[in-house]
Amino acid sequence: MLELKFDKFPVLETDRLLLRQLTMDDVPVLFEMRTNPLTNLYTDRPKMKTLEEAAEKMKTIIAMVDNRDGIAWAIDLKESKKQIGEISFWRLIKEHYRAEIGYSLHPDYWQKGYATEAAQAIIDYGFSTLNIHSIEANVNPNNVASTKLLEKLKFVREAYFRENYYYDGKFLDSAIYSLVNEHGKING
Repeated sequence: MLELKFDKFPVLETDRLLLRQLTMDDVPVLFEMRTNPLTNLYTDRPKMKTLEEAAEKMKTIIAMVDNRDGIAWAIDLKESKKQIGEISFWRLIKEHYRAEIGYSLHPDYWQKGYATEAAQAIIDYGFSTLNIHSIEANVNPNNVASTKLLEKLKFVREAYFRENYYYDGKFLDSAIYSLVNEHGKING
């Protein structure tokens, strides 16, 4: 069975980014991201209303990592140390060595390759170090940017569910993408 084993939180580095552990100091950025209409256009969840709500969400994220039920990183620009988003394996299906990826990037940093860079870093880490066999992404099909990102990373659309998600008085569709570690062997 898949287990997240790390004594020290795995900080990941790319050419331009530093992926580090989220902390309570990141609550204002989480609040900004979860209240931004562009960032939340396709998330299909209620917009946060208060900093206290963001603090509670951050506590949940920190507990998820502490309990090894998932892993989440802040996405920081290396040069300025400015946080521009977050990325995670927020759901693990441990018995199947499968993780679900989630990501959010501030709109000021869209179309610059940062999401691709961050996602590739955690995919590589997930396959090579965490022993994940497959990664899925559940996407609102209208989110063309996210779909293009996943396809660029070699994810394949495996399913399309019509009106399977009810939010804000409407039934919405979902597209499920998956990436399989073709070369990895399960060490469990």
